[in-house]
Amino acid sequence: MSRSTFPLLDSSLYPQVWQQQTFASPQALLLSMLSAILDANITIDASAFTKQLLADDVYQEWINTTVFGRYLHRNFTAFYQQTEDGFNTDMPAIFRQELARHAQYLPLKQVLFSAGDMHKSVRQSKTLTTTVNPATALINAQKMSQKLDVNNLKFIINQITITGKQVLGFAIRHNKRTSERLRNEVLILDFQDLRLVNEQAIEDIKKSNIDNPILLRSYELR
Repeated sequence: MSRSTFPLLDSSLYPQVWQQQTFASPQALLLSMLSAILDANITIDASAFTKQLLADDVYQEWINTTVFGRYLHRNFTAFYQQTEDGFNTDMPAIFRQELARHAQYLPLKQVLFSAGDMHKSVRQSKTLTTTVNPATALINAQKMSQKLDVNNLKFIINQITITGKQVLGFAIRHNKRTSERLRNEVLILDFQDLRLVNEQAIEDIKKSNIDNPILLRSYELR
């Protein structure tokens, strides 16, 4: 089955203006947002970046390629997490196959984001939910860190760069009338390798006014 490749979204989105500054890359924008979190004078807002995305022709092409929205994404995730429902043992593979029929390859050098520890199951299932909205990833990381044990509080942001031509996925369409429109998610359905290439503690950017460390982990996905 022949597949096409999505156009590179980042080349259309960047340079990006945020807080009266211009950023040439998603990596630079994310670092500035992390610095703002440490400074605590700026509130991270996912809606502003979402507006930029929805006004972008390339992103419109991404989300209009598929009919799959958040409802199917939730059900797909639930199937893959179930471990005891013997009657539906074949359903995850069937569901995944159907989703993959509508997926395309993600472009080289595209940067995606996710929050929290990268679970071992990601490499086994070769599925990963990401976002193209750095503010969404930061907000998710904040929520995750608040739920963890106070003695093991971690704020983790994952920055994922597509480096292989066989990374399969699609953008998830969200209902514009709900808060889900701020997710701007991209579901990864298949890949060859996920490699951690760098981990950076962000406390040294500015004097931190929070106790828990912020970790920025950079991955390559091929």
